Amino acid sequence: MPRAILDAAHIHPAIRERIANNHSDLVREVLMAVANNPVVVVGMALNPAPKRARRALEAAGIPYKYLEYGGYFSLWRRRNALKMWTGWPTFPMVFIKGTLIGGADDLARLIKSGEIKELLAGA
Repeated sequence: MPRAILDAAHIHPAIRERIANNHSDLVREVLMAVANNPVVVVGMALNPAPKRARRALEAAGIPYKYLEYGGYFSLWRRRNALKMWTGWPTFPMVFIKGTLIGGADDLARLIKSGEIKELLAGA
């Protein structure tokens, strides 16, 4: 089921561009990393979940690109643009071959089941 997103017809024309460009540089940076790397982890400082995701990938011998944006008290407004873009409410955001697979726990399940190898192989 697709997530609910406010239809553009219900957004005043005067603010549509501001919404579309809200920290779009950050979204573009993540899009570029996702396009150029099979595995991307987007995280934030001091959060143990991104560290757990990175350790799980390292233990499985899977290379990844890591992007870190601020901590609990910095860059939260910029990170919010990523949450709005993906619909994923927490960090890390883990992408495999361009697909958001969730966070650290979701990644751990894919590694444990072996499904991550299928995803990386393009199956």
